[in-house]
Amino acid sequence: MLRLASASITRAELLRSAGIPFIQESIDFDEDAIIADSPKNFVYQATLGKYRLNLEKFGCEDYPLLVADTVVTAHGKILRKAKDEADARMILQTQSGSDVSIITCMIYKTPRLELLDISSTRYFFDPFDSDALERYLESGEWRGKAGACMVEGFCKSYIREVRGFESTAMGLSVEVLQTFR
Repeated sequence: MLRLASASITRAELLRSAGIPFIQESIDFDEDAIIADSPKNFVYQATLGKYRLNLEKFGCEDYPLLVADTVVTAHGKILRKAKDEADARMILQTQSGSDVSIITCMIYKTPRLELLDISSTRYFFDPFDSDALERYLESGEWRGKAGACMVEGFCKSYIREVRGFESTAMGLSVEVLQTFR
């Protein structure tokens, strides 16, 4: 059993699918205050901020603590969670037909172990169909997703090539975590 310090439904589903028992509760962290010059630095700072808050609140004695954050990058830009539909459209258009990296940082802490992992999965997307993009935007499924990207959903049919684990792109590097459980 571990404590997933994240409100992410996708991260919870990844743990369930991997057969890792967990409870889910977390303290929110304000990512808007982060100033970062690179996607890896941003995702590290966000994860570290969440980790510190959640470790202080919950500790890791009762249950190991798991904290994670994900960022999307294309054309050298950090593509964060979209603020509204227009922002989501712009973010997704940046990814259309592009080389996109999805970077997940996670910290797993037990009384005897502290694991910090930054993993990346790289996608090469075909151009997005404009009508399908509009339907995706109208669905609202992009809300709360790093880069408004769903490699398991809307973006899946546009993947030309992938390098890395899908779980990393979905927000939790399960393959790495399983090695240390």
